[in-house]
Amino acid sequence: MDVFAVNNFGDTRSGGLAGPMGLFLIVLMCVATVLLIRNMNKRIRRLPDSFSPPVDRERVAEIARLDADLERSGAAAASDVEAGRSAAPVTLEEPEVAGVDDEKRDTTSGGGAARA
Repeated sequence: MDVFAVNNFGDTRSGGLAGPMGLFLIVLMCVATVLLIRNMNKRIRRLPDSFSPPVDRERVAEIARLDADLERSGAAAASDVEAGRSAAPVTLEEPEVAGVDDEKRDTTSGGGAARA
């Protein structure tokens, strides 16, 4: 009967830290699980009851983007107006060409034929 009572797993007296270390790890994992559950409950409570459809979110994002573009272009237009006030007015019109007199027209056409 001694064969069945033999301890083949090593000396349990010198390895006395295995039990307390296992208990410490189990308690540590339980504490971590409780903290994770509490954190997730807080995050779930912050969520809205229902989410808007993706189309509404895209529309709101587009409106916000266009509003930001208008603000940027409005600021640029205001600076252009101020710059235009201090600068001299620029005229883009070309000077008007006067008509050619009949006398000059006759002399130029006749003079060209005489030269040839």
